Amino acid sequence: MSQSGYTYTMSMSLIHQLPQKVQKELEKKSLLKVISGLNNFDVNSVTMISKAASLGGADMIDMACKPELIESITKVTSLPICVSAVEPALFVDAVNAGATLIEIGNFDSFYKKGIIFTAEQVLNLTKQTKELLPNIPLSVTVPHIITLDQQVDLAVKLVKEGADIIQTEGGTSSKPFSAGIQGCLEKSVPTLAATYAINQEFLNNSIDIHIMSASGLSQVTAPLAISCGASAIGVGSVINKLDDLVSMSTVVRGIKEKLEKPLIKKKSLNM
Repeated sequence: MSQSGYTYTMSMSLIHQLPQKVQKELEKKSLLKVISGLNNFDVNSVTMISKAASLGGADMIDMACKPELIESITKVTSLPICVSAVEPALFVDAVNAGATLIEIGNFDSFYKKGIIFTAEQVLNLTKQTKELLPNIPLSVTVPHIITLDQQVDLAVKLVKEGADIIQTEGGTSSKPFSAGIQGCLEKSVPTLAATYAINQEFLNNSIDIHIMSASGLSQVTAPLAISCGASAIGVGSVINKLDDLVSMSTVVRGIKEKLEKPLIKKKSLNM
């Protein structure tokens, strides 16, 4: 889908700087990141979400970019911390406080306020972030409000600017018409479509970069994201909407178990 016509040359990825467990899960295409929310600064809320992530077997916790919050959470979990923001300058203190991965986006919480991010803005944020922290692994979210072709083109440009992980989104724009399993499938369509389209472009251009599908995914649809080309899954609301630790950790465990099992099992032949 890319219209640029360039031959893409990959720079050295910084994935090797992430914890070994995170690298392993990315290679296995089974990494699970639990998202507490880019604008969630409530220590009690983030603490409960982080504990649930740990108990449920998640591989990473994604939280707001606030040093004090990071320091508090490192006391209750040993999970690697990803911090999310749309202001590059905030990442510096967050890294010093213990964050191992920085992320631009996702943008879901801003859409509700009528704030949108264009492809050019995301590209500029990426450039600014790399100038500030050139040696820190970076994940960048592709906004779903632009067309699918534009999402694909932006993903390629972000890789050229040094993004180590491309994250997709789309759950907030999806309006499921059905309940139950069918509703889960309907809600996941935007991020699954973006994941598949971006992955195909990467394959066609020999771009070896991990894709993380996020926004609108659940235990039902997480394996589908992996089938579409994702190496990792980010989940937030499906866990955060619950109000007790047991229920939250149970959902996390259920999603992680789905990621660790292939969607279609190969049958062994008895000769």
